[in-house]
Amino acid sequence: MGKSNRVISGEQKFSFKKFFLQWEWFLVVLFIGINIMNASLSPYYMNGDGLLNATSSFLEKAFLALPMVFILVLGEIDISVGATVALSSVVMGVTYNSLGVPMHLAVIICLLTGTLCGFINGFILTRFKELAPMIVTLGTQILYRGIATMILKDQAAGNFPGWFSEIYWGSIGSIPYMLIVFVILAVVFGVVLHKTTFGRRVFAIGSNRVASRYTGIQVDKTRLIIYTVTGTMAAVTAIFLTSRMGSTRPNIAMAYELDAIAMVVLGGVSTSGGKGRFIGAVISIFIIGFLRYGLGLINVSSQVMLIIIGTLLVGAVMIPKLNLGRFIQKKKTGEV
Repeated sequence: MGKSNRVISGEQKFSFKKFFLQWEWFLVVLFIGINIMNASLSPYYMNGDGLLNATSSFLEKAFLALPMVFILVLGEIDISVGATVALSSVVMGVTYNSLGVPMHLAVIICLLTGTLCGFINGFILTRFKELAPMIVTLGTQILYRGIATMILKDQAAGNFPGWFSEIYWGSIGSIPYMLIVFVILAVVFGVVLHKTTFGRRVFAIGSNRVASRYTGIQVDKTRLIIYTVTGTMAAVTAIFLTSRMGSTRPNIAMAYELDAIAMVVLGGVSTSGGKGRFIGAVISIFIIGFLRYGLGLINVSSQVMLIIIGTLLVGAVMIPKLNLGRFIQKKKTGEV
């Protein structure tokens, strides 16, 4: 018998068509388009220092979006992050004002509080697997916000030292500290998701949790780590938010969880789990942030902003579901 010259390769050939039809390129085009629109609407938009300072207005919520990518890739959701921000901030304010704890220790306590809240979410979900993440985190959302309200009632806690306000308002040159911290954390989270074994396990669990268990992946441990880290990032948000406001109240960070989820979904991360790229979520953070900043410069009301961003989000969910290639093919053959 003659020898066969066939070669089996596991590598797919590079396709320019597939590469440029990725959702992230659409986001890049959208980002450019929004900046062009904003620049045409306001002569004050294209100001370097102004744009850098504008990032501070939306990066508070962006810290929540970083771990939310992992949670949505798991095929789950966490709607308690806003309440975790409030409770962490309130605990920090009370320990400094009422208990006389030094501010740097109060910041550490804030981080520990957020981490504990995230751990509680993960612990409940991994111990009672029949419970849906939506229901559990809805319950803890009410719980955490309720505890914060019990601690401060309708009062506020403030009078923080001067250096604490520099956490939000400080900068290196024209670059805010917050932007520097966000870029570092975004790189870390992105590398972990796409370049490590842990990240591959997250995608595997989101694709098929049962199969992941049978292949030896520690599903519960992975979920617990992700929810715990989400709580930590909520505490980071609490630190920056409290630094900006100069005080804290139980009703801060309302609806922050919805903004974080919107950023991630617009970035192309599937809510059903197992799909998504971290870079898309990062781009969408700046799309929504600069869109709000540009519309704010021309005094567009917050209600109209919500309508525009909501429409953008609905479109982001619908567009990937449209099979344009099949539609074009049917049109050519006269089927439509």
